[in-house]
Amino acid sequence: MSKLVIVESPAKAKTIKKYLGSGYEVVASMGHVRDLAENRLSVKVSDNFKPQYQIIKGKEKLVDELKEKAGESDGVLLATDPDREGEAISWHLANILGLDVKDDNRVTFNEITKTGIDTGMAHPRCIDMDLVNAQQARRILDRLVGYKLSPFLSQKIRRGLSAGRVQSVAVRIIVDREEEIRAFKPVEYWSIDAKFAPAKGTSRKQFTAALYGLVDDVDAKGKTNKLTIHNKEEADKILAELKDAAYVVTKVKKGTRRKSPAPPFITSTLQQEASRRLGFTARRTMKAAQELYEGVEIEGMGLVGLITYMRTDSLRLSEDALAAAAEYIEGRWGKKYLPDEPRHFKTRANAQDGHEAIRPSTPSIAPEQVKDSLTGDQYKLYKLIWERFIACQMSNCIQSTTQAEITAGKYLFKASGYTVTFDGFTVLYEEKKDEDDETGGTLPPLEKDMPLRCKEILGNQHFTQPPPRFTEASLIKTLEENGIGRPSTYAATIGTILAREYVVREGKTLKPTELGEVSTKLMKERFPKVVNVKFTAQVENELDEVQSGKVQWVQAVHDFYDDFAETLKAAKEAMKGVKIQLKEDETDIICEKCGRRMVIKTGRYGKFIACPGYPECKNIKKYVEKNGAKCPKCGGDVVVKYTKKHRVFYGCENYPKCDFVSWDEPTTELCPKCGKPLLKKKGKNPKFYCITPDCGYERVGEEKPEDE
Repeated sequence: MSKLVIVESPAKAKTIKKYLGSGYEVVASMGHVRDLAENRLSVKVSDNFKPQYQIIKGKEKLVDELKEKAGESDGVLLATDPDREGEAISWHLANILGLDVKDDNRVTFNEITKTGIDTGMAHPRCIDMDLVNAQQARRILDRLVGYKLSPFLSQKIRRGLSAGRVQSVAVRIIVDREEEIRAFKPVEYWSIDAKFAPAKGTSRKQFTAALYGLVDDVDAKGKTNKLTIHNKEEADKILAELKDAAYVVTKVKKGTRRKSPAPPFITSTLQQEASRRLGFTARRTMKAAQELYEGVEIEGMGLVGLITYMRTDSLRLSEDALAAAAEYIEGRWGKKYLPDEPRHFKTRANAQDGHEAIRPSTPSIAPEQVKDSLTGDQYKLYKLIWERFIACQMSNCIQSTTQAEITAGKYLFKASGYTVTFDGFTVLYEEKKDEDDETGGTLPPLEKDMPLRCKEILGNQHFTQPPPRFTEASLIKTLEENGIGRPSTYAATIGTILAREYVVREGKTLKPTELGEVSTKLMKERFPKVVNVKFTAQVENELDEVQSGKVQWVQAVHDFYDDFAETLKAAKEAMKGVKIQLKEDETDIICEKCGRRMVIKTGRYGKFIACPGYPECKNIKKYVEKNGAKCPKCGGDVVVKYTKKHRVFYGCENYPKCDFVSWDEPTTELCPKCGKPLLKKKGKNPKFYCITPDCGYERVGEEKPEDE
């Protein structure tokens, strides 16, 4: 007989089995096995929000197999992921299998290595009910909001809409930013920029400096005030005054700047950096990270879990990891690249500190060693995590800085620059910023009273810029800073608002659709608390207190729901009979029965065109979505079609007279060899190929932004 160990995924099960050996059978639950019943509320509001759980559809056979294996084993250990969702899965499994939740049958692994497995197995515990209740509270609140508010939005705007505590706030943040951009009025300003070189001496190196202010215009502390140049006339006047001026260095300040490395990754910063540096969506990042954590088949090593658990808010690092990093750094770059003491990073106050920061499980395994065994995404992400961790334990980068002030009559110019005297951690890795704020280059040797030659001086027109649209990286950063949701949910949240068409991608930015703006306007008017950033953060804080055992989960749900229910009731009463029509749903088709302009509606089976005069006029038409290409057989318009499982394909509008059909998208581009249309096979790198089989022309297109 052997003990049964239940984990969440087959990959993780396979890796753990390798380390546990005989005496243990390791099986996967395939994620959640029990949840709130679908297609109904499944929460008894009147009975203190009692949840009604059932086996997830399609998992009945798996549950029966788990029961059978549990009955035949010498004991059951629940080894699901070490977080809130994992704890809830273990609790559900315990209930299904008849296990005592007070027994020490729960084990967790921060890393899927021999050390991590041995440590977890040596410290079994009972199921943490505070953690379970925190998950239950969140799940019930999300179900209540989703099932109560989503139908209201669908009735008032468009069928199939959804709302949620986090997703609705995320959409509001994006919409508010778009309104800021629209309201922004650019203001003109000018800069005066010059190129200088020493008038005497051996150096002929040119450098740039910018007009800063007037020599005599200083504040109470004796610092020169910044001069604002509003228009071309003012700029031209200054340039005229500077013509034939004598330029002299009046002040040189030299110093040393120490640049420290960024801390190791937590879930949110990993998603942000992967977006900025690799162009990964949050979902793509978390998928690759999950695979690296669960275990990858490495040539010569077998199954190896390459990183620690990837859902964490903590910056804590184990002493073993710090020692391993120090050993690697000294061996590769030498002792001077090590700081005097290992670096420890402070975790923010409200963070969940159950796990370490995200780091390589075995720091000595460099990315190049395992490159051939990893997929492209796995390698890129492992390299990012590994470099960030190793760099965080390296010496500071030391820079020599120079700041110079140059006067020309009453005008003051400033120049700054730096040189790297010791590269430190930057030899390996530097954090990428949304906006590059690093300024200045090297300056020639400058001394006080040194005369300069002005090689060029120009007035440059500028305009103030509106705030930028959010990218995935900046949205995640904003959500985290405001305490909205949890980093582990950001990928799903962004995926949802894209799928519901509240937001679309434009390049790397997120732009709200009319649907997103209209639904947000309605939510702000009727449900101000639900989309209020501060209120949502307060709810998150209370849910965290459930996790720490300070607040009962039923009370936390009451605190939110009681007011929400009253608000929903009032909104339904106030908007009885009201239907909001979107401009994007209007068509140019005139109803031949009553003369009204027909609109696009969404029904149970998808979109259709209908008369807005319903029920007086019940005229409807089939909705046809054209892709812009022409049918290669008859010249008709190519239309987008869907299978019963909503898979996209393309066909001719003249069907059944014309039988053209294709899984790959017809394009307006013609083949350069034979002149026939090209088809596009979608993917990370789309392939364009000729529709004529005998032609053989094909090319790989540029990478397109990934849709969630």
